[in-house]
Amino acid sequence: MSKKVAAKKNPPIPGAPGPTTPPLEEPIEPSLPLPPKADQSSPQLRTATATVVDGPQSARGQQGEYLTTAQGARLRDTDHSLKAGPRGPTLLQDHHLREKITHFDHERIPERVVHARGAGAHGVFRAFGAAEKVTKAGFLRRGVETPVFVRFSTVLGSRGSADAVRDTRGFATKFYTAEGTFDLVGNNIPVFFIQDGIKFPDIIHAAKPHPDREIPQAQSAHDTFWDFVSLHTEATAHTLWNMSDRGIPRSYRMMEGFGVHTFRLLNDDGETSLVKFHWKPRLGVHSVVWEEAQLINGFDPDFHRRDLADAIEAGAYPEWELGIQVFPDTPEQMFEGIDLLDPTKFVPEELAPVQPIGVMTLNANPTNFFAETEQIAFHPGHLVPGIDVTDDPLLQARLFSYLDTQISRLGGPNFGQLPINRPHAPINDMFRDGMHQSAVHSGVAPYKPNSLDGGCPFAAGAESGAFIDVPVALEAATKLRVAPASFDDHFSQARLFYSSLSDIEKTHVAQAYTFELGKCYEQPIKERALLVIANINSELCATVAAGLGLPAPKPSVPFDDAPAPSPALSQVGAEWPVAGRVVGIVADENSDLAGVRAVVSALAADGMVPLVLGPHGGTVNSGSVTVPVSRTFDTARSIEFDALLLAGAPTDPRLDILLAEMFRHGKVIGAWNDGTVLLESAELIASDGIVTGEDSASVREQVVTLLASHRVWSRL
Repeated sequence: MSKKVAAKKNPPIPGAPGPTTPPLEEPIEPSLPLPPKADQSSPQLRTATATVVDGPQSARGQQGEYLTTAQGARLRDTDHSLKAGPRGPTLLQDHHLREKITHFDHERIPERVVHARGAGAHGVFRAFGAAEKVTKAGFLRRGVETPVFVRFSTVLGSRGSADAVRDTRGFATKFYTAEGTFDLVGNNIPVFFIQDGIKFPDIIHAAKPHPDREIPQAQSAHDTFWDFVSLHTEATAHTLWNMSDRGIPRSYRMMEGFGVHTFRLLNDDGETSLVKFHWKPRLGVHSVVWEEAQLINGFDPDFHRRDLADAIEAGAYPEWELGIQVFPDTPEQMFEGIDLLDPTKFVPEELAPVQPIGVMTLNANPTNFFAETEQIAFHPGHLVPGIDVTDDPLLQARLFSYLDTQISRLGGPNFGQLPINRPHAPINDMFRDGMHQSAVHSGVAPYKPNSLDGGCPFAAGAESGAFIDVPVALEAATKLRVAPASFDDHFSQARLFYSSLSDIEKTHVAQAYTFELGKCYEQPIKERALLVIANINSELCATVAAGLGLPAPKPSVPFDDAPAPSPALSQVGAEWPVAGRVVGIVADENSDLAGVRAVVSALAADGMVPLVLGPHGGTVNSGSVTVPVSRTFDTARSIEFDALLLAGAPTDPRLDILLAEMFRHGKVIGAWNDGTVLLESAELIASDGIVTGEDSASVREQVVTLLASHRVWSRL
């Protein structure tokens, strides 16, 4: 956690647009471009073939104090086109106009078909060394630190959609290792909708907006989605995860990540193991409630990307432990009756514990969203020695699809030369030319074998760190378009997941199904979806059916014995660190401002983000005590805060709304001094999770203790 925040009496409010405060008047004296903000970073300065270059990170950015053309000619005027007289017409001769407009016309690259809406951050991964026995990958050796860039995203929406929709989230990590780039391209849900990549266009076409009206945006509450998943029951487990609280995470910082597929690791002795990758957030796994998500999408559709950037800027650096579940690499590739090549299945942690192998810290925001977060290109085939793929049919299709989509989206085969994508290992690939070639290659023989270039580049052996595909024996087989029989089980894992949830989480699942199916138009689709839900849990089906005004069908698939719950699947019941939590503090000129200052300092010292809410901007003052206001009653809403403290009792109807929402959403509320008056008038004083006290210190301590449970679950 950053010490710079804790050391300041009045910690800075995250969200400053630039590194300095601008003057009131427009500057007229020429000056060089300002440096990036302290919380920002950018790709390491390297050539297109990965040679490190000395110089500041700003070397790739704009240079000089004067406006120029793209070719460096200084400009006198960029506000007026060149015209034939003051009233025109505009002349075709105006090269600056044409250059400026042409570049503007082409500023956007095609958005991703899926995962278009995203946010990213720079960081570092430090290996514990626990993976050395199962893989020879150098970046997993003890103590090795590897730069990373992570991109979080939603799946369904466009770039302009909202953050807090009910959807799967992407969790993609690019490791810039010394042996080449390794991309771990996963999701926040360990199972997927489909078992074979050939069906990927079908699930995405079904989940995207209806093609006639292009609505609804970024959500699954519509007929085409439920038509597909009710007919294609291998999607049942993933759909259930999406209907749970996992579908509306509180923050990217509080979200698990999964590699989804099973991968094969190779160690120094040539031994192989099968593994599944897990990201475990040190802040715990938390979500918002449904009404809160709807408010977020209306009041702050940038909620998740703002939350990530603000936390990093405030020094509350989010961390995840990378872990692996390890399985024997047997010919059948099964574990405890679970087919490890079926991407709609996960292995409960109680059967195969997740072994921590390293920790990732995100500690810098991008300097330029387009150049970094938008242009970053992931690919499951970006592998390093010691990590290989398996025959999972979804993964096999992704190995083609990701490379193909990057070539289309980024305009050609040289996307790896974009600064954010450049490897941190020397490049000598013999590739030449193509759109956007940034390297200036020498030599005359880009082919193998050759003698004109001295035989360079040479093939590497295992002793030189070459990537060698793991030799896997294949049985004699017939070419068929079929799936193995073990892929036929579509419901047991959905039952396992549902049985592992707490009562309030089960209630949320039922409410989600009822809402989503209630938004469908066609009655047969609702009835068919109920037939699927009946095969998960009869009580769940009855509740949803009652909400839809339909009879509950009986299961069509026999239930085995009730599955043993997996406690790791529930978000309720544990306590977690409170670092990075946002706490609102209501105050005005009549409040205990000395107590407010003490609370602000103490919360910042604990790594949290305190935001003072006042009746107006600027500061609130009482005697010699001055407190800066972070939000006003006009600009604040409950969705921004994990907990609320009342240092006074301002009379304002907007506070009544704030308190009511905080209470309904199960958030902790504390008050001291006159703040208890607000709680009494709202009739909240004796409720669970409502804290009062004589002074700010005791109230803050109790609120922080309750905040470790994320919410006051008894109020939901």
